[in-house]
Amino acid sequence: MSLRLDRRRFLSSCLMGASLLLAGTRTGQPAAPVEEVVGATGVRAWLLREPSIPFVSVAFRFEGGGAHDPEGLDGLTYLASGLLDEGAGPYDSKAFRSALEDNAIRLSFDADRDALTGGLKTLNDTRELAFELLRLALTEPRFDEEPVERIRQQVMAELRRRETDPDYRSGRAWFARAFAGHPYARPTRGTPDTIARIGIPHLRQFAATRLSRDNLVIGVAGDITPRELAPLLDRTFGALPPAAQLPMVPPARPATGGVVVERMAIPQSVVTFGHAGIDRHDPDYYAAYVANYILGGGGFSSRLTNEIREKRGLAYSVYSYLYDSRYAPLWLGGVATRNDQVATSIELVEREAARMAAGELAEQELVDAKTYLTGSFPLRLTSNDRIAEMLVAMQAQELGIDYLDKRNGYIEAVTLADTRRAAARLFAGPILFSVVGDPVGLEDRLTP
Repeated sequence: MSLRLDRRRFLSSCLMGASLLLAGTRTGQPAAPVEEVVGATGVRAWLLREPSIPFVSVAFRFEGGGAHDPEGLDGLTYLASGLLDEGAGPYDSKAFRSALEDNAIRLSFDADRDALTGGLKTLNDTRELAFELLRLALTEPRFDEEPVERIRQQVMAELRRRETDPDYRSGRAWFARAFAGHPYARPTRGTPDTIARIGIPHLRQFAATRLSRDNLVIGVAGDITPRELAPLLDRTFGALPPAAQLPMVPPARPATGGVVVERMAIPQSVVTFGHAGIDRHDPDYYAAYVANYILGGGGFSSRLTNEIREKRGLAYSVYSYLYDSRYAPLWLGGVATRNDQVATSIELVEREAARMAAGELAEQELVDAKTYLTGSFPLRLTSNDRIAEMLVAMQAQELGIDYLDKRNGYIEAVTLADTRRAAARLFAGPILFSVVGDPVGLEDRLTP
């Protein structure tokens, strides 16, 4: 067996072991407290130690995503996220990828509207190398011509494929209408035209101005002590610029009401729906979270699934969720149904949302929702990767270092009166629908 395969299998077994270990605890949550680790350079991370298996997961987030891309260069953050691990420092693309693969180090980057995110996984015996490769990727990315053109072509091919994906087009159309004139209206992945315009100087400027210490949060989980982690934080992130240069993105409130249709010759239409949500720090947030579970977040137990799928067989899946975007918290959902049933499905979404807004809620619905939401939470913490990502989310959303201990208590404290009040806020008002397909029966509802 080669060293590469041996390490890969060991890393896989580590992931499984961490999952079983955490899932097997009485509460399902890690017993150790979350610790804040601060390096000499001021770089800080939240750490949850798990010393039973010798590997470490790191998650990190730089504030500033696709919404911060210059107009006309949509997709810059997304393209850069695909290139940061394609050569850095003395390593060209092939050498960098070989260093990762030969040592079973997993390094990845991604981008959304609000941030560039990344993750690192490494065994302890390759930890120093793993953090050094991450340092190089963040501070000395090469952006050589060959990988830039290769990844550019991959992104453009992906975008062309997505033009035939009704789910992608429906979501894009919803954001374009809801946020017309705001950066959220622009596609995070860009378009073939904007991706083609992005040059190597744009990518180098991105790395120099957008990856900084002041817009960075880090989460770490695994077999590492604060004393071991602190110097790694300094060496890996300490050389980043102290402050990012981010274009301003103003807060926004989405347009509501109406139906927009993009015609596509398919037998089943895809619908995205939603309107403004409730801010993560609003006192009614957890009550709204429970209310949404009852309406559309509870899978087969939700009202929308019961009315649209179970009673009428109109769709296989219908759902809704709270989308905690930085500049405009949202309530969003989706359904896919036959072209001749789109109008009925839209009417049922509106009807059930209106019922919730009117306070038509039963105590048993609240009890069932709270039981599921508290019981399922530990399943989000069944690996070091997930824990590290949760630690990043806790910092980015300013939830407090003791959030893992307190979160279920917030859900348990929600009363029926709280849920009705939050539902009246969350679900009242017109809903914006975007439809991709060839629906019938919507002619009198179309928004110009």
